[in-house]
Amino acid sequence: MGEREGYSGAQIALHWSIAGLILFNYLYSDGMGRAFDASLEGGSPVNPEINPSIHVWVGVAVLVLVLLRFLVRARSGVPAAAGAGAMRHAAHWGHRLLYALMVLVPALGAVTWFGGIEATADLHSLLANALMIVAGGHAAIALFHHFVLRDRVIVRMLRAR
Repeated sequence: MGEREGYSGAQIALHWSIAGLILFNYLYSDGMGRAFDASLEGGSPVNPEINPSIHVWVGVAVLVLVLLRFLVRARSGVPAAAGAGAMRHAAHWGHRLLYALMVLVPALGAVTWFGGIEATADLHSLLANALMIVAGGHAAIALFHHFVLRDRVIVRMLRAR
């Protein structure tokens, strides 16, 4: 994996598409537990509160886009992490955690929904909450870099290089 000055247009498009879909699905998740329980009991999982197929297929799209992002990353490379020492180390592991959650959450959701496996539902919800916390921290750190450190890190994810 090579290093580059900024991210490619494809990497930027994937980043913001994945972020938007994850946020949408998190906000749209209310009622999924009831829909899942109804489907397990043989009833219709569609109710007036939520159409679960939207949440499910957006989750599948997130997983596919994240896997595509891995391929694009391997082909295009990434810019060097900002900072040095502990900051660079934290960025490295923070990104690994973020990527792990972006794969695990939709994968567990798919196992839960398509496999009808109740045991994975709570773990899916727990990791979805963890993903939102880590993603929120990621956004806050990007803003810290931009407004406090003024190192233009955030610009790399706004303009292709």
